[in-house]
Amino acid sequence: MNCARAALKNYGPFALDVLYARAKAKMWEKVERLQKLPDLKISDFGTRRRHSFLWQRWCVEALKEGIGEAFTGTSNVKLAMDNDLEALGTNAHELPMVLAALAQTDEALKAAPYQVLQDWESYYGGNLKIVLPDAFGTDSFLKHAPDWVADWTGFRPDSAPAIEGGEKIIARWQSRGRDPREKLLIFSDGLDVDMIEEAYLHFDGRVRMTFGWGTNLTNDFEGCAPDGPNPGLDPISIVAKVSEANGRPAVKLSDNPAKATGTPEEIARYLSIFGDAGMALHAVKV
Repeated sequence: MNCARAALKNYGPFALDVLYARAKAKMWEKVERLQKLPDLKISDFGTRRRHSFLWQRWCVEALKEGIGEAFTGTSNVKLAMDNDLEALGTNAHELPMVLAALAQTDEALKAAPYQVLQDWESYYGGNLKIVLPDAFGTDSFLKHAPDWVADWTGFRPDSAPAIEGGEKIIARWQSRGRDPREKLLIFSDGLDVDMIEEAYLHFDGRVRMTFGWGTNLTNDFEGCAPDGPNPGLDPISIVAKVSEANGRPAVKLSDNPAKATGTPEEIARYLSIFGDAGMALHAVKV
């Protein structure tokens, strides 16, 4: 945020208008592409890495005007209130990370991702039943998941490539006799319009889908600076994860090892328990 503010100080009033005019035009081009996807459902997940609050507000208002009911809401409660939208989101990686950190045995550690879901259901009943499977690897989660996990409303494959992760989850539902067309996939990792279109067309008619659009919605100024490259205006990648619980180190493995958090020793221990099946290293841009 400070880099962006510093960069903007270098612009005069007219250059600043040009910057935002180009960014608005770029954003509206994305809206026009989304308009061509019938039955699309998409929400704003861009608070953490936004360019600014005012810019996120403009993006939310642009989606509300541009795609109407296809825009289902925002994870920003203030903007949801101000724009008569639903406040949307899912449970977070921090939940299994904390329960795993508190586990006293390897068996309790391995069971932590499923214990979190049981605890969640005990608090919320039939509401908000979306599984976030990748804290310690999607493949491991699916391999060891109890049958009742397939009865939850849907999955959010967050760090696996959208199509690859979605196919694994659909296969899991089918292997348990559930109809994927009655289930929900929420895609949310590093999305932009190309990825949204690709996943939408790939899964259309096979499963219910929605998209949580983050950094590339609320902080995309690439190519918009009036003086060429964007020093200080590139999107930022902020990681907010639990570091410890009751003095015990917490870990996230992720489907992408580049997104793993924790001490090297604890990451190695978790890998010895959960394995690394399905994990693939790729650059984290947003």
